[in-house]
Amino acid sequence: MKKIFVLILLTGNFLYSSSQEKNKVINGMYLQWGYNTEWYTKSNIHFKDVVNGVNHDFTIYKARAHDRNDLDAITKKPIEISVPQYNYRIGFYLNPEHTKAIEINYDHTKYIVYDNQLLRAKGTIGSNYFDTDTSFSASELHFEHTNGANFYHINYVRQYSLKKNKSRDVFTVLWKAGGGILIPKTDVTLSGKRVDNKFHIAGYCFGAESGGRWYFAKKWFLEATAKTGFANYTNALAAGGGKVNHSFGYFELIGTVGYDIKF
Repeated sequence: MKKIFVLILLTGNFLYSSSQEKNKVINGMYLQWGYNTEWYTKSNIHFKDVVNGVNHDFTIYKARAHDRNDLDAITKKPIEISVPQYNYRIGFYLNPEHTKAIEINYDHTKYIVYDNQLLRAKGTIGSNYFDTDTSFSASELHFEHTNGANFYHINYVRQYSLKKNKSRDVFTVLWKAGGGILIPKTDVTLSGKRVDNKFHIAGYCFGAESGGRWYFAKKWFLEATAKTGFANYTNALAAGGGKVNHSFGYFELIGTVGYDIKF
């Protein structure tokens, strides 16, 4: 994760340097922090792993999953601000009117496959081939990205003013679109072996977001958006050093507070 924050700082420094050298290509920036909740489409999940010396190579089909937004932690554990599913954005305005921007867009989401659901499963465990509907117990198979499914985007942002007060915006609408990488921390149990894996670049994602801003002070604003996208985990980590791959679509609701910075 430290490498990610270093990359963010380097990106910001590069953009700021560019603004100095190219007649203010960058015309200010903004910071945002907030929280989210989401819903996921069904997913086919393929496991290829060796657990306790036994080969596992099988797929479960149309698995249902849910988030765990932990929004009650905002009041129960207000100091631990990263317990709920959170979001941050670091944006760089591309014009003096602040209607265009490039944004580092991060969503800390959690993805948990329901235990004990009846699913079609096809493949092999050891020498045993199967192609049947089955219900795995949590000790046989459990799969989640709960220290983050973690979507990192670079987005283009377009903003439109709805209402101004003197010379500044009060209400705006906006849209964002972009793509990036997935860095989950996958917790998986397979045939009784559980591993809470390390953070790992595991695939790619893209998405689009739209909503509105309310500037309740000169530089402070609240933003509410809805987001939809696609995440493809091509090599998430399994329990025995193997890989898991799956993909899903998602719908997300996001609320953030933000602060504008002028250079």
